[in-house]
Amino acid sequence: MTLTSSIPVLRSADYPAARAFWVEVMGFAVGEEGGDPVRFGIFHKDQAVVFVDAWHGADQVRSPAWRAYFHCDDVDALAGAVRGRGYSVDGPRDAVYGMREVSLRDPDGNLLCFGQEIAPQAG
Repeated sequence: MTLTSSIPVLRSADYPAARAFWVEVMGFAVGEEGGDPVRFGIFHKDQAVVFVDAWHGADQVRSPAWRAYFHCDDVDALAGAVRGRGYSVDGPRDAVYGMREVSLRDPDGNLLCFGQEIAPQAG
């Protein structure tokens, strides 16, 4: 058996704000939404997918741990695009484990990391 991908499921206290973040800031498309009012969405961009669930609210502490990690092929371009839309991004920076990364928080405080594979640092 081979696992080929994973999909983060991020909780949200405010679905319209989360939707706007994923569509307007991150450039994802809405694949599917559910509820009346809408409280669940599936968002797509390139090969990445994220689920946003607002059925039970966010009820989480702003964790220093990543809630989702996305691989991309140009992390600098991603950071520039997000900053160009007026959103704060931390990085990019090169990690010792061979990834160039940026991180940011969505409107509910979920810490998201986007990484591009680079050569590992010597040492």
